[in-house]
Amino acid sequence: MSHPRVDEAIARFEELVERYEGRTPAARDARRRYLGRSAASVGRRLANMAMAIAVLVVATFAFGLLVAPIGWTGFFGLILACVLAVGLFAVWPGEPKRVQYNDQLPAKAVVQQLDNYLVRERLALPAPAAQRLDAISAQLPLLESRLEMVDPLDPLAQDARRLMGKHLPELIERYERVPPAYRKERDGGGMTVDERLVSGLDAAKEALADIGAKLAKDDLTAFETQGRFLESRYKDEAAFKSE
Repeated sequence: MSHPRVDEAIARFEELVERYEGRTPAARDARRRYLGRSAASVGRRLANMAMAIAVLVVATFAFGLLVAPIGWTGFFGLILACVLAVGLFAVWPGEPKRVQYNDQLPAKAVVQQLDNYLVRERLALPAPAAQRLDAISAQLPLLESRLEMVDPLDPLAQDARRLMGKHLPELIERYERVPPAYRKERDGGGMTVDERLVSGLDAAKEALADIGAKLAKDDLTAFETQGRFLESRYKDEAAFKSE
């Protein structure tokens, strides 16, 4: 029979390993989305490189056929130009930097910036906070799809964008500015810095869940209304014709 303290220590160790390896389903999904966006950026760079090299090769051989033979000098010049093109597109365009939040920023950009940000910050936070980040990350795909169909001026959409683009990142950034030696000190409410972070992330998670539920409820209501309309419009008409 195992000892409760041993089981507790093993559970804490497994939690720590999962946190650093990102083995929770939500963490894996967030990492997959992050890598997918990174792969798309790499793909665009490779396409730019291939296009530039193709243009250089075609232009060089066209010059050789129509104007004068390029010779060895032209051949080595082509190789140098291709190397320069590869070097250029290897660093340009650079990875999109995080845009400072403003009320005009599209919902898709806000959600994807937060998704990337949470993946990068996950390992820098204590395990309980990392678990909250995973829960928040799991909500983002639904919020992204819902918010794209909502009027940007809708108060609910504005609250969601402001929470994801401004308040949540600010909470994490302010936490990281606190020196680790002071994170166990208790504030006026009797909470440590770590506990305050977890409490703030819980509040954000609940707020996002509430927003997602309200957006889904609007869709359900619209679906119910459409269904009732079709029933009243065509079901009664079909019954009348059958008489």
